[in-house]
Amino acid sequence: MKTLDAPVKPGGVIGIIGGGQLGRMLALAASRLGLKTCIYNDENHAPAFQVTPLQVAASYEDQNMLRGFAEICDVITFEFENIPSATIEFLSALKPVHPGAKALSQTQDRFIEKTFVASLGLATAPFFDVTSADQARAAFSKLNGGGILKTRRFGYDGKGQAKVTSADQAASAFDNFKNAPAILEGLIDFSFEASVIAARGADGSFAAYDPPENEHENHILRRSTVPGRLTRAQNEEAKAMARKIAEALDYIGVLAVELFVTKDGSLLVNEIAPRVHNSGHWTIEACQCSQFEQHIRAVAGWPLGDASRHADAVMENIIGAEADAWESLAKSGALHLYGKQEAKLGRKMGHVTRLKPKT
Repeated sequence: MKTLDAPVKPGGVIGIIGGGQLGRMLALAASRLGLKTCIYNDENHAPAFQVTPLQVAASYEDQNMLRGFAEICDVITFEFENIPSATIEFLSALKPVHPGAKALSQTQDRFIEKTFVASLGLATAPFFDVTSADQARAAFSKLNGGGILKTRRFGYDGKGQAKVTSADQAASAFDNFKNAPAILEGLIDFSFEASVIAARGADGSFAAYDPPENEHENHILRRSTVPGRLTRAQNEEAKAMARKIAEALDYIGVLAVELFVTKDGSLLVNEIAPRVHNSGHWTIEACQCSQFEQHIRAVAGWPLGDASRHADAVMENIIGAEADAWESLAKSGALHLYGKQEAKLGRKMGHVTRLKPKT
């Protein structure tokens, strides 16, 4: 595995695997620091292609194209976790890749991820490995009430998930997943959801943003509000949990830890995202150093930026045809549109952030 011998200087090239809105905003943040980016995406017309001239459109498994991409870059990162692990391993032999194969392997599989989190002494919902319909039935019998069956790999924004309230439903859901390996998680009677966005540098330095409170609609993040209902003690606990995870993974870059906040005030880890995260978009306007700039700083070997917040913020996603109202949205706050060609149902087309003086 290659490592950085020195920070990437202005004018250097950050390679980004994935050309969606996260890659787009990473490229814009890198540009602010005088760094170039090269986007590698498996389809043409990626939103990130619109903001950088250095781009590669090829399969994530095309080693010839990956090798050429690596030659252009000083360091490589990624904007989403559903990348073939072999791709990251291949690139890691050519150039430094951050966060790297270890973080990816621990977070691509929900059962492995939950097992890892539990090994750190952090609380989660009860969970069980499911590899057959019979095992789905047996696992459900161990739950106190309902559960959610999820495919172990892939799936986001509610995809690859099914709420189940009986052993028969659990078995049926597993069959509907076409026997893909799954995990059954117990339902949590939580008060609200939150997340913590944090960064770890190559030197072990750590910085975390104030955790937002998150609201979902149809399994898609609708809005993130900061400050939310977390107490000061819960804020610090959430940041400490993120630090424990980042250090255990020897992580370099920004990661997100999604949390359930129970009615008794306990914090439970729901998922880890080894990348910048939708619930951290508000940091672009409300912080001196956004999550996107922070990630670029970390992977490029630069000092981490100030993660403190100078304003209260509400970030709302613009979903599907809502983007057609761009004129009124432009009047309502800081508007970000992602340059996507088609406003599909449930597709994140942009976001808007509204600020208030910090309380």
